[in-house]
Amino acid sequence: MGQLVTAAKITHVPSMFISEMDGPHQGCRQPAIDGLREIGRRAREDGADTFVVLDTHWLVNSGYHINANPVHAGCYTSNEFPQFIREIEFSHQGATELGHAIAAEATEHGVLTRAHDDVPSLGLEYGTLVPMKYLNGNDWPQQLPVLPIAGWLHDATMEESRTVGEAIRSAIDASDRNVCLLASGSMSHRIWSNDSVADGLFEISRPFNELVDHLMIDLLIEGRTSEFVAALPDYAQHCSGEGGMHDTAMLLGALGWDSYGQGVEVVTDWFPSSGTGQCNLLFPVH
Repeated sequence: MGQLVTAAKITHVPSMFISEMDGPHQGCRQPAIDGLREIGRRAREDGADTFVVLDTHWLVNSGYHINANPVHAGCYTSNEFPQFIREIEFSHQGATELGHAIAAEATEHGVLTRAHDDVPSLGLEYGTLVPMKYLNGNDWPQQLPVLPIAGWLHDATMEESRTVGEAIRSAIDASDRNVCLLASGSMSHRIWSNDSVADGLFEISRPFNELVDHLMIDLLIEGRTSEFVAALPDYAQHCSGEGGMHDTAMLLGALGWDSYGQGVEVVTDWFPSSGTGQCNLLFPVH
């Protein structure tokens, strides 16, 4: 039988790439990079053999979608930040069987979900590729298979994402996989306006968002998950949560939703990036 062995809410900010370039911002995101590497280390220590990534950069408009291709390989340039994320070559094994099992389980419980294993041109988005560089890159002795799931659902509800999260957990439990589940997205996500963004790399765009980010993170630290999920829809709306924070809803659905009472571990402290609020949080799994 399979297991969910590690779970985390992680950042994928492009400025981690800037941090590794020569220039005035070299090293600026080292805590975020170190946090991702630590989560990768913990996942392997926990026995993980597969990464499942809930990617808030993969936008879908109808149903839920899973990239179950047996191999993910190619060269990626972000259409959002081609000056930073460019010509990134990647190669990861996929997890086809698990992808189909999740899709079948979610669909059976009322949320139409499709797994695609025959579309080589269905590439990866940078909500997967950026964290995989640090969690699962060539510098690791062993790279783990990767299963990306769309985490930006244009017309879905939080309850649907909760159901998909529960389906993810059920399918993992019935599989032969030990999974590290990653919700890849920010906390608040109000990016600076175009005329200000160049000067706002290290600033939050709205003080209100910073206050609410810290409040919501504190709820998770204190194990007050029922209060967190009750506030999640309003939080996502009023603080512009990335991808509607469906990644977070799926993650918590997999962990037990409002009955999950574990206190999270802050691996990378909250930090602002181009107006948004970011962090790396590890959710204990027992």
